[in-house]
Amino acid sequence: MSAGPEAGPPVAILLGVYNGGAALPEQLDSIAAQDHGNWMILASDDGSADNSRYALDAFAETRPLVRLEGPGQGAAANFMSLVRRMADHAPPGAWLAFCDQDDIWMPDRLSRGIAALSRGDPAQPALFCSRTWITDAAMTRRRLSRPRPRPPGFRNALVQNIAAGNTILVNPAGTALLQAAAARTDRVVVHDWWTYQVITGAGGRVAHDDEPTLFYRQHHVNQIGANDTTRAVIKRMWQLLRGDFRAWNTVNIAALRAAGDLLTPETREMVETFATLRDASLRARLSALTTLGLYRQSVPATLSLWLSAILRKL
Repeated sequence: MSAGPEAGPPVAILLGVYNGGAALPEQLDSIAAQDHGNWMILASDDGSADNSRYALDAFAETRPLVRLEGPGQGAAANFMSLVRRMADHAPPGAWLAFCDQDDIWMPDRLSRGIAALSRGDPAQPALFCSRTWITDAAMTRRRLSRPRPRPPGFRNALVQNIAAGNTILVNPAGTALLQAAAARTDRVVVHDWWTYQVITGAGGRVAHDDEPTLFYRQHHVNQIGANDTTRAVIKRMWQLLRGDFRAWNTVNIAALRAAGDLLTPETREMVETFATLRDASLRARLSALTTLGLYRQSVPATLSLWLSAILRKL
């Protein structure tokens, strides 16, 4: 780790890398500038053909960074591999922070999350996430990501992800939970949505900060990119109509079932009800959706959820 125990709890920063050499130095420098000093980086390079490995190795000469080889199966699989391998490289009881290669962290990105989660029961899995400053590659313009007005929870997580992966910090109890769940899970849609579902599904708590903790740089090679613009909303609607949302739910349900012994009895039952309603009659679908009380963060997003149920795209 980068500093002794007096600097606070140890944090393992899981950094997924793929051809990110152009942005990596600034991101790594922003991590080095954290006001929480007790951290280490576990970076998984997923087959980069640029100077990413050189940037990682140069940083590792003076800072605590371990570079690993990724599975070569895309971003989600790369991050999941980091969760599985964390125990081999990070100290016992470490906190977990996900990290994207092209952001710039604010100096209190880690300390703010640790403070928020330390106020609760340390035995309860807990996740911190926040809004972001969405900006361009040159940092010339910025805007806040959309707020999350409705409370986080499994009824939201089952049908929407509000935990931006690049802002996620998980306490040790949550980290142990994710490691156990990852060992049972072959495939996820995206690692952050899976994290949000597992933490809330196991009865954990989520602290969402309305203040941003980082600059989320948008450019043409972002794996996903910000999804809160009008263009992104139109794209999401097209994805719903062509069946992407249904396909994602199929993957999510399989991952949650695989980790079913880690969930609460209530959320296990919700998963099974949700799985059954997807192929039920229209009346049964709408009735079950009402009973489950699933929701998204905005009225248009919730309406699209009901539309997906009507069109059998859930």
